[in-house]
Amino acid sequence: MNIQPSNLPRIVVVGSGFAGLKFAKKIDTKRFQLVLIDKNNYHTFQPLLYQVASSGLAPDSIVYPIRKIFSGKPNFFFRMAEVEQIHTQEKRIDTNLGSLSYDLLVVASGGISNFFGNANLERHALPMKGLEDALNLRSLILSKFEQALNTSDVKTREGLMNFVIVGAGPTGVELAGALAELRDNVLPNDYPDLDIRRMRIHIIEASSKVLGAMSEKASLKAQKYLEDFDVHLWLDTRVEDYDGSVVKTTRGVFDAKTLIWAAGIKGLAPEGISEQTRRGARLEVDEYNQIVGREDLYAIGDIALMRTDDYPEGHAMLASVAGQQGAQLASNLNRISKGKSMRPFHYKDKGTMATVGRNKAVVDLPGFRFGGFLGWITWMLVHLMLLVDFRSKIIVFINWTLSYISYDKGTRIITRDHTFLDLQRNWLEQKKGEDIPPSP
Repeated sequence: MNIQPSNLPRIVVVGSGFAGLKFAKKIDTKRFQLVLIDKNNYHTFQPLLYQVASSGLAPDSIVYPIRKIFSGKPNFFFRMAEVEQIHTQEKRIDTNLGSLSYDLLVVASGGISNFFGNANLERHALPMKGLEDALNLRSLILSKFEQALNTSDVKTREGLMNFVIVGAGPTGVELAGALAELRDNVLPNDYPDLDIRRMRIHIIEASSKVLGAMSEKASLKAQKYLEDFDVHLWLDTRVEDYDGSVVKTTRGVFDAKTLIWAAGIKGLAPEGISEQTRRGARLEVDEYNQIVGREDLYAIGDIALMRTDDYPEGHAMLASVAGQQGAQLASNLNRISKGKSMRPFHYKDKGTMATVGRNKAVVDLPGFRFGGFLGWITWMLVHLMLLVDFRSKIIVFINWTLSYISYDKGTRIITRDHTFLDLQRNWLEQKKGEDIPPSP
Protein backbone atom coordinates (compact mmCIF):
# COMPACT_ATOMS: atom_id res chain seq x y z
CA MET A 1 0.00 0.00 0.00
CA ASN A 2 3.06 2.19 -0.32
CA ILE A 3 3.16 3.54 3.23
CA GLN A 4 6.64 4.16 4.52
CA PRO A 5 7.75 2.50 7.76
CA SER A 6 8.05 4.76 10.78
CA ASN A 7 9.65 4.65 14.19
CA LEU A 8 6.23 5.63 15.56
CA PRO A 9 3.63 3.00 16.45
CA ARG A 10 1.24 2.52 13.54
CA ILE A 11 -2.50 2.76 14.16
CA VAL A 12 -4.75 1.52 11.37
CA VAL A 13 -8.38 2.71 11.46
CA VAL A 14 -10.99 0.88 9.37
CA GLY A 15 -13.87 3.22 8.51
CA SER A 16 -14.37 6.99 8.35
CA GLY A 17 -17.86 7.29 9.82
CA PHE A 18 -18.55 9.37 12.92
CA ALA A 19 -16.43 7.13 15.16
CA GLY A 20 -13.45 6.76 12.84
CA LEU A 21 -13.46 10.43 11.88
CA LYS A 22 -13.57 11.66 15.47
CA PHE A 23 -10.80 9.25 16.46
CA ALA A 24 -8.60 10.35 13.56
CA LYS A 25 -9.10 14.01 14.45
CA LYS A 26 -8.24 13.56 18.12
CA ILE A 27 -5.30 11.14 17.97
CA ASP A 28 -1.90 12.75 18.38
CA THR A 29 -0.04 11.95 15.15
CA LYS A 30 3.20 13.33 16.59
CA ARG A 31 3.17 10.18 18.70
CA PHE A 32 1.54 7.74 16.25
CA GLN A 33 1.54 7.05 12.56
CA LEU A 34 -2.12 6.96 11.51
CA VAL A 35 -3.51 5.11 8.49
CA LEU A 36 -7.21 5.62 7.77
CA ILE A 37 -8.87 3.17 5.37
CA ASP A 38 -12.30 3.53 3.79
CA LYS A 39 -13.93 2.31 0.58
CA ASN A 40 -15.02 5.91 -0.14
CA ASN A 41 -12.85 9.01 -0.26
CA TYR A 42 -15.43 11.02 1.66
CA HIS A 43 -17.21 11.18 5.00
CA THR A 44 -21.03 11.26 4.92
CA PHE A 45 -23.14 13.23 7.39
CA GLN A 46 -25.79 10.54 7.62
CA PRO A 47 -28.46 12.44 9.63
CA LEU A 48 -29.21 14.51 6.51
CA LEU A 49 -29.22 11.69 3.96
CA TYR A 50 -33.01 11.78 3.89
CA GLN A 51 -32.86 15.38 2.61
CA VAL A 52 -30.76 14.28 -0.35
CA ALA A 53 -33.23 11.46 -0.99
CA SER A 54 -36.19 13.87 -0.89
CA SER A 55 -34.54 16.51 -3.13
CA GLY A 56 -33.95 18.99 -0.31
CA LEU A 57 -30.15 19.09 -0.48
CA ALA A 58 -27.49 18.40 -3.08
CA PRO A 59 -25.16 15.51 -2.19
CA ASP A 60 -22.05 17.68 -1.90
CA SER A 61 -23.74 19.51 0.99
CA ILE A 62 -23.38 16.53 3.32
CA VAL A 63 -20.18 14.79 2.16
CA TYR A 64 -16.60 15.93 2.71
CA PRO A 65 -13.37 14.73 1.09
CA ILE A 66 -11.36 12.90 3.72
CA ARG A 67 -8.04 14.20 2.41
CA LYS A 68 -9.31 17.77 2.76
CA ILE A 69 -10.45 17.18 6.34
CA PHE A 70 -6.99 16.00 7.37
CA SER A 71 -4.90 18.26 5.16
CA GLY A 72 -1.70 19.18 7.00
CA LYS A 73 -2.06 16.55 9.74
CA PRO A 74 1.42 15.03 10.23
CA ASN A 75 2.05 11.30 9.91
CA PHE A 76 -1.43 10.79 8.48
CA PHE A 77 -2.16 8.53 5.51
CA PHE A 78 -5.44 7.79 3.80
CA ARG A 79 -6.05 4.86 1.48
CA MET A 80 -9.27 4.36 -0.45
CA ALA A 81 -9.56 0.59 -0.14
CA GLU A 82 -11.79 -2.22 1.07
CA VAL A 83 -10.61 -4.43 3.92
CA GLU A 84 -10.89 -8.09 2.95
CA GLN A 85 -9.31 -9.90 5.88
CA ILE A 86 -7.75 -9.19 9.27
CA HIS A 87 -4.94 -11.47 10.45
CA THR A 88 -4.86 -10.86 14.17
CA GLN A 89 -1.94 -13.18 14.93
CA GLU A 90 0.30 -11.58 12.30
CA LYS A 91 -1.10 -8.09 13.06
CA ARG A 92 -1.84 -7.51 9.38
CA ILE A 93 -4.80 -6.52 7.25
CA ASP A 94 -5.42 -7.51 3.63
CA THR A 95 -7.18 -5.05 1.34
CA ASN A 96 -7.94 -4.90 -2.37
CA LEU A 97 -4.83 -2.70 -2.68
CA GLY A 98 -2.52 -5.01 -0.77
CA SER A 99 -1.51 -5.80 2.79
CA LEU A 100 -0.50 -3.57 5.69
CA SER A 101 0.90 -4.33 9.13
CA TYR A 102 -0.27 -2.53 12.26
CA ASP A 103 0.66 -2.08 15.88
CA LEU A 104 -2.88 -1.14 16.91
CA LEU A 105 -6.06 -1.70 14.91
CA VAL A 106 -9.25 0.32 15.41
CA VAL A 107 -12.34 -1.16 13.79
CA ALA A 108 -14.88 1.58 13.04
CA SER A 109 -16.58 -0.13 10.12
CA GLY A 110 -20.09 0.96 11.10
CA GLY A 111 -23.24 -0.87 10.10
CA ILE A 112 -25.49 -1.86 7.25
CA SER A 113 -29.25 -2.23 6.92
CA ASN A 114 -30.65 -5.17 8.85
CA PHE A 115 -33.36 -7.04 6.92
CA PHE A 116 -33.62 -9.70 9.62
CA GLY A 117 -32.97 -12.56 7.21
CA ASN A 118 -35.75 -11.72 4.76
CA ALA A 119 -34.17 -12.27 1.33
CA ASN A 120 -37.03 -10.69 -0.64
CA LEU A 121 -36.89 -7.52 1.40
CA GLU A 122 -33.13 -7.31 0.97
CA ARG A 123 -33.58 -7.84 -2.76
CA HIS A 124 -36.40 -5.36 -3.45
CA ALA A 125 -36.46 -2.78 -0.66
CA LEU A 126 -34.43 0.42 -0.79
CA PRO A 127 -32.07 1.05 2.13
CA MET A 128 -30.79 4.49 3.06
CA LYS A 129 -27.43 4.00 4.72
CA GLY A 130 -25.11 5.84 2.33
CA LEU A 131 -24.90 8.53 -0.32
CA GLU A 132 -25.47 6.10 -3.18
CA ASP A 133 -28.63 4.85 -1.47
CA ALA A 134 -29.95 8.41 -1.11
CA LEU A 135 -29.23 9.25 -4.76
CA ASN A 136 -30.83 6.00 -5.89
CA LEU A 137 -33.90 6.79 -3.83
CA ARG A 138 -34.17 10.36 -5.12
CA SER A 139 -34.05 9.18 -8.72
CA LEU A 140 -36.48 6.36 -8.06
CA ILE A 141 -39.05 8.57 -6.34
CA LEU A 142 -39.05 11.09 -9.18
CA SER A 143 -39.02 8.34 -11.81
CA LYS A 144 -42.19 6.88 -10.36
CA PHE A 145 -44.06 10.10 -11.15
CA GLU A 146 -42.62 10.17 -14.67
CA GLN A 147 -43.90 6.62 -15.12
CA ALA A 148 -47.27 7.46 -13.56
CA LEU A 149 -47.77 10.16 -16.19
CA ASN A 150 -47.49 7.58 -18.92
CA THR A 151 -49.94 4.97 -17.70
CA SER A 152 -53.70 5.05 -18.00
CA ASP A 153 -54.22 2.09 -15.67
CA VAL A 154 -55.48 3.44 -12.35
CA LYS A 155 -54.20 0.52 -10.24
CA THR A 156 -50.72 0.75 -11.78
CA ARG A 157 -50.64 4.52 -11.31
CA GLU A 158 -51.59 4.26 -7.66
CA GLY A 159 -48.92 1.61 -7.07
CA LEU A 160 -46.36 4.00 -8.56
CA MET A 161 -47.56 6.82 -6.30
CA ASN A 162 -47.65 4.77 -3.10
CA PHE A 163 -44.57 4.99 -0.88
CA VAL A 164 -44.09 2.64 2.04
CA ILE A 165 -41.49 3.39 4.72
CA VAL A 166 -40.68 0.58 7.13
CA GLY A 167 -39.55 1.85 10.51
CA ALA A 168 -40.79 4.81 12.56
CA GLY A 169 -37.47 5.85 14.03
CA PRO A 170 -35.94 9.27 13.23
CA THR A 171 -34.98 8.28 9.67
CA GLY A 172 -38.44 6.97 8.79
CA VAL A 173 -40.30 9.85 10.44
CA GLU A 174 -38.08 12.54 8.91
CA LEU A 175 -38.26 11.01 5.44
CA ALA A 176 -42.06 10.67 5.64
CA GLY A 177 -42.36 14.33 6.58
CA ALA A 178 -40.05 15.38 3.75
CA LEU A 179 -42.06 13.36 1.21
CA ALA A 180 -45.28 14.89 2.50
CA GLU A 181 -43.88 18.39 2.00
CA LEU A 182 -42.76 17.37 -1.49
CA ARG A 183 -46.29 16.14 -2.23
CA ASP A 184 -48.03 19.22 -0.83
CA ASN A 185 -45.77 22.02 -2.05
CA VAL A 186 -43.63 20.93 -4.99
CA LEU A 187 -44.97 18.05 -7.07
CA PRO A 188 -48.32 19.67 -7.97
CA ASN A 189 -46.36 22.38 -9.81
CA ASP A 190 -44.00 19.89 -11.48
CA TYR A 191 -46.80 17.55 -12.56
CA PRO A 192 -49.93 19.64 -13.18
CA ASP A 193 -51.40 16.90 -15.38
CA LEU A 194 -51.11 14.31 -12.60
CA ASP A 195 -53.42 14.14 -9.57
CA ILE A 196 -50.76 14.28 -6.85
CA ARG A 197 -53.50 14.06 -4.22
CA ARG A 198 -53.55 10.33 -4.93
CA MET A 199 -49.98 9.98 -3.64
CA ARG A 200 -49.96 7.94 -0.43
CA ILE A 201 -47.23 7.80 2.20
CA HIS A 202 -47.31 4.91 4.69
CA ILE A 203 -45.13 4.20 7.72
CA ILE A 204 -45.13 0.62 8.98
CA GLU A 205 -43.79 0.12 12.49
CA ALA A 206 -43.60 -3.14 14.43
CA SER A 207 -43.85 -1.46 17.85
CA SER A 208 -46.74 0.51 19.31
CA LYS A 209 -45.26 4.02 18.93
CA VAL A 210 -43.26 6.24 16.62
CA LEU A 211 -39.81 7.39 17.73
CA GLY A 212 -39.65 4.54 20.20
CA ALA A 213 -36.35 5.71 21.74
CA MET A 214 -37.76 9.13 22.63
CA SER A 215 -40.15 10.20 25.39
CA GLU A 216 -43.87 9.50 25.31
CA LYS A 217 -44.52 13.22 24.87
CA ALA A 218 -42.22 13.43 21.85
CA SER A 219 -43.69 10.28 20.35
CA LEU A 220 -47.28 11.48 20.61
CA LYS A 221 -46.39 14.92 19.26
CA ALA A 222 -44.52 13.41 16.29
CA GLN A 223 -47.46 11.11 15.61
CA LYS A 224 -49.80 14.11 15.57
CA TYR A 225 -47.50 15.94 13.14
CA LEU A 226 -47.45 12.95 10.80
CA GLU A 227 -51.22 12.60 10.91
CA ASP A 228 -51.56 16.33 10.13
CA PHE A 229 -49.39 15.65 7.07
CA ASP A 230 -51.77 12.85 6.04
CA VAL A 231 -49.10 10.19 6.54
CA HIS A 232 -50.73 6.82 7.16
CA LEU A 233 -49.34 5.15 10.29
CA TRP A 234 -49.52 1.40 10.76
CA LEU A 235 -48.31 0.64 14.29
CA ASP A 236 -48.01 -2.86 15.74
CA THR A 237 -47.56 -4.07 12.17
CA ARG A 238 -44.75 -6.14 10.68
CA VAL A 239 -43.72 -6.52 7.06
CA GLU A 240 -43.68 -10.18 6.08
CA ASP A 241 -42.79 -10.03 2.39
CA TYR A 242 -42.29 -7.73 -0.59
CA ASP A 243 -41.93 -8.67 -4.25
CA GLY A 244 -41.36 -5.21 -5.67
CA SER A 245 -45.07 -4.50 -6.19
CA VAL A 246 -47.01 -5.85 -3.21
CA VAL A 247 -46.15 -5.35 0.45
CA LYS A 248 -47.48 -8.12 2.66
CA THR A 249 -47.90 -7.23 6.32
CA THR A 250 -49.56 -8.70 9.39
CA ARG A 251 -52.47 -6.31 8.76
CA GLY A 252 -53.02 -6.74 5.05
CA VAL A 253 -51.32 -5.86 1.77
CA PHE A 254 -50.28 -2.63 0.04
CA ASP A 255 -49.73 -2.02 -3.65
CA ALA A 256 -46.48 -0.07 -3.80
CA LYS A 257 -43.60 0.06 -6.26
CA THR A 258 -41.38 1.71 -3.64
CA LEU A 259 -40.55 0.31 -0.21
CA ILE A 260 -37.94 2.20 1.81
CA TRP A 261 -36.23 0.27 4.59
CA ALA A 262 -35.50 2.29 7.74
CA ALA A 263 -36.21 -0.46 10.25
CA GLY A 264 -32.79 -1.17 11.71
CA ILE A 265 -29.10 -1.70 11.20
CA LYS A 266 -26.53 -4.29 12.13
CA GLY A 267 -22.78 -4.16 12.55
CA LEU A 268 -20.44 -4.78 9.65
CA ALA A 269 -17.34 -6.52 10.99
CA PRO A 270 -14.38 -7.36 8.73
CA GLU A 271 -13.48 -11.01 8.28
CA GLY A 272 -10.83 -12.48 10.52
CA ILE A 273 -11.76 -11.33 14.01
CA SER A 274 -12.45 -14.26 16.32
CA GLU A 275 -16.05 -15.45 16.52
CA GLN A 276 -15.68 -15.52 20.31
CA THR A 277 -15.68 -11.71 20.32
CA ARG A 278 -18.92 -11.39 18.32
CA ARG A 279 -22.34 -10.90 19.80
CA GLY A 280 -24.73 -10.99 16.89
CA ALA A 281 -23.22 -8.73 14.26
CA ARG A 282 -21.23 -6.57 16.71
CA LEU A 283 -17.85 -6.93 18.39
CA GLU A 284 -17.84 -7.13 22.18
CA VAL A 285 -15.58 -4.57 23.83
CA ASP A 286 -14.72 -3.63 27.39
CA GLU A 287 -15.15 -0.20 28.96
CA TYR A 288 -12.04 1.02 27.12
CA ASN A 289 -13.39 -0.08 23.70
CA GLN A 290 -10.83 -2.88 23.66
CA ILE A 291 -12.02 -6.01 21.89
CA VAL A 292 -12.35 -8.69 24.53
CA GLY A 293 -9.21 -10.77 24.80
CA ARG A 294 -7.01 -8.57 22.58
CA GLU A 295 -4.70 -5.78 23.70
CA ASP A 296 -4.02 -4.50 20.19
CA LEU A 297 -7.58 -4.47 18.81
CA TYR A 298 -10.26 -1.86 19.45
CA ALA A 299 -13.76 -1.28 18.13
CA ILE A 300 -15.78 1.93 18.23
CA GLY A 301 -19.15 3.10 16.95
CA ASP A 302 -21.96 0.93 15.62
CA ILE A 303 -19.78 -2.16 15.39
CA ALA A 304 -18.87 -2.02 19.11
CA LEU A 305 -20.99 -3.70 21.78
CA MET A 306 -20.11 -2.35 25.22
CA ARG A 307 -22.19 -3.81 28.04
CA THR A 308 -22.41 -1.76 31.24
CA ASP A 309 -24.75 -1.59 34.21
CA ASP A 310 -26.53 1.34 32.60
CA TYR A 311 -26.54 -0.31 29.15
CA PRO A 312 -26.77 -4.07 29.69
CA GLU A 313 -27.57 -4.66 26.01
CA GLY A 314 -24.98 -2.20 24.78
CA HIS A 315 -25.33 1.39 23.64
CA ALA A 316 -27.71 2.37 20.86
CA MET A 317 -26.20 2.57 17.38
CA LEU A 318 -26.24 6.37 17.27
CA ALA A 319 -23.89 8.98 15.82
CA SER A 320 -23.55 10.60 19.24
CA VAL A 321 -22.32 7.33 20.79
CA ALA A 322 -19.92 6.73 17.90
CA GLY A 323 -18.41 10.20 18.12
CA GLN A 324 -17.92 10.04 21.87
CA GLN A 325 -16.32 6.59 21.68
CA GLY A 326 -13.95 7.75 18.94
CA ALA A 327 -12.89 10.80 20.94
CA GLN A 328 -12.49 8.82 24.18
CA LEU A 329 -10.39 6.09 22.58
CA ALA A 330 -8.10 8.66 20.94
CA SER A 331 -7.72 10.39 24.31
CA ASN A 332 -6.90 7.07 25.99
CA LEU A 333 -4.25 6.12 23.44
CA ASN A 334 -2.74 9.60 23.73
CA ARG A 335 -2.61 9.08 27.50
CA ILE A 336 -0.92 5.69 27.13
CA SER A 337 1.74 7.25 24.90
CA LYS A 338 2.51 9.63 27.77
CA GLY A 339 2.71 6.84 30.34
CA LYS A 340 -0.73 7.53 31.82
CA SER A 341 -3.57 5.10 32.42
CA MET A 342 -6.73 4.87 30.32
CA ARG A 343 -10.09 6.13 31.48
CA PRO A 344 -13.29 4.10 31.02
CA PHE A 345 -15.92 5.25 28.56
CA HIS A 346 -19.09 6.82 29.93
CA TYR A 347 -21.73 7.90 27.46
CA LYS A 348 -23.08 11.42 27.99
CA ASP A 349 -26.62 11.58 26.70
CA LYS A 350 -26.98 15.11 25.34
CA GLY A 351 -30.49 14.53 24.07
CA THR A 352 -32.39 13.28 21.04
CA MET A 353 -34.36 15.12 18.39
CA ALA A 354 -36.24 14.57 15.16
CA THR A 355 -38.00 16.83 12.66
CA VAL A 356 -41.19 16.02 10.80
CA GLY A 357 -41.20 19.12 8.60
CA ARG A 358 -41.52 22.88 8.52
CA ASN A 359 -41.99 24.23 12.07
CA LYS A 360 -42.53 20.69 13.34
CA ALA A 361 -39.89 18.91 15.43
CA VAL A 362 -39.53 17.19 18.78
CA VAL A 363 -36.60 17.55 21.16
CA ASP A 364 -35.75 15.52 24.25
CA LEU A 365 -33.02 17.10 26.37
CA PRO A 366 -32.04 15.91 29.84
CA GLY A 367 -34.84 17.24 32.03
CA PHE A 368 -36.38 19.36 29.27
CA ARG A 369 -38.70 18.40 26.40
CA PHE A 370 -40.27 20.64 23.78
CA GLY A 371 -41.35 20.71 20.16
CA GLY A 372 -43.02 22.80 17.48
CA PHE A 373 -41.28 25.83 15.99
CA LEU A 374 -38.73 26.09 18.83
CA GLY A 375 -37.89 22.41 18.43
CA TRP A 376 -37.52 22.86 14.68
CA ILE A 377 -35.13 25.82 15.09
CA THR A 378 -33.15 23.84 17.68
CA TRP A 379 -32.94 20.84 15.34
CA MET A 380 -31.64 23.03 12.49
CA LEU A 381 -29.04 24.82 14.63
CA VAL A 382 -27.68 21.59 16.11
CA HIS A 383 -27.36 19.94 12.70
CA LEU A 384 -25.70 23.02 11.22
CA MET A 385 -23.14 23.01 14.04
CA LEU A 386 -22.43 19.31 13.56
CA LEU A 387 -21.61 19.65 9.86
CA VAL A 388 -17.91 19.17 9.29
CA ASP A 389 -16.79 22.28 7.41
CA PHE A 390 -17.78 25.93 7.13
CA ARG A 391 -18.65 25.72 3.44
CA SER A 392 -21.21 23.00 4.08
CA LYS A 393 -22.76 24.98 6.94
CA ILE A 394 -23.24 27.99 4.66
CA ILE A 395 -24.62 25.95 1.73
CA VAL A 396 -27.07 24.02 3.88
CA PHE A 397 -28.21 27.17 5.69
CA ILE A 398 -28.84 28.97 2.38
CA ASN A 399 -30.70 25.95 0.99
CA TRP A 400 -32.90 25.70 4.06
CA THR A 401 -33.60 29.46 4.03
CA LEU A 402 -34.56 29.51 0.34
CA SER A 403 -36.68 26.39 0.76
CA TYR A 404 -38.50 27.93 3.73
CA ILE A 405 -39.26 31.12 1.79
CA SER A 406 -40.20 29.52 -1.52
CA TYR A 407 -41.71 26.20 -0.36
CA ASP A 408 -39.46 24.59 -2.97
CA LYS A 409 -36.85 21.81 -3.11
CA GLY A 410 -34.29 22.62 -5.75
CA THR A 411 -32.51 19.33 -6.48
CA ARG A 412 -35.25 17.39 -8.24
CA ILE A 413 -32.80 15.72 -10.59
CA ILE A 414 -33.00 12.14 -11.87
CA THR A 415 -29.45 10.87 -12.17
CA ARG A 416 -30.28 7.17 -12.50
CA ASP A 417 -32.39 5.62 -15.22
CA HIS A 418 -35.49 3.91 -13.78
CA THR A 419 -33.95 0.55 -14.80
CA PHE A 420 -30.71 1.33 -12.99
CA LEU A 421 -31.65 -0.39 -9.75
CA ASP A 422 -32.67 -3.57 -11.56
CA LEU A 423 -29.33 -3.64 -13.36
CA GLN A 424 -27.50 -2.95 -10.11
CA ARG A 425 -29.34 -5.73 -8.27
CA ASN A 426 -28.65 -8.22 -11.06
CA TRP A 427 -24.98 -7.32 -11.08
CA LEU A 428 -24.72 -7.79 -7.31
CA GLU A 429 -26.49 -11.12 -7.47
CA GLN A 430 -24.28 -12.32 -10.34
CA LYS A 431 -21.28 -11.58 -8.15
CA LYS A 432 -22.84 -13.91 -5.58
CA GLY A 433 -23.49 -16.54 -8.20
CA GLU A 434 -27.26 -16.09 -7.98
CA ASP A 435 -29.93 -15.12 -10.50
CA ILE A 436 -32.96 -13.03 -9.56
CA PRO A 437 -35.90 -11.66 -11.50
CA PRO A 438 -36.04 -7.89 -12.05
CA SER A 439 -38.34 -5.75 -9.93
CA PRO A 440 -41.63 -4.82 -11.56
